[in-house]
Amino acid sequence: MASGVASVWLPVDDMDRAVAFYRDVLGLEVKQTRAQWSELDANGLMIGLNAREGTGSASSNGGAVVTLQPDGSIESEVEELRGKGVQFAGDISEHPWGRIAAFTDTEGNALQLYAPPA
Repeated sequence: MASGVASVWLPVDDMDRAVAFYRDVLGLEVKQTRAQWSELDANGLMIGLNAREGTGSASSNGGAVVTLQPDGSIESEVEELRGKGVQFAGDISEHPWGRIAAFTDTEGNALQLYAPPA
């Protein structure tokens, strides 16, 4: 199934404050930063800071989105997981930064299969 963790995404309300914390307090290297998305290197693990959409409040439920790198194609992994009863939030979505298939674990934690752009 999964061959490893591709990245961990953390929702944030204030990108500048979050980047400063991870860079200045935790000492992580900032690879890129934008208003809606920033990437940090955590000893080879990419941590993505993703701007929270429309909440405006750090008190809202947050948490990491664990992004799994499939062993094979994302399509074959989705098919295999669906065969095991996994419910996906929709079809594989296409983005300039890659393709994702979102689902949850048995506890409601957000997971995604991720394929980088070709």
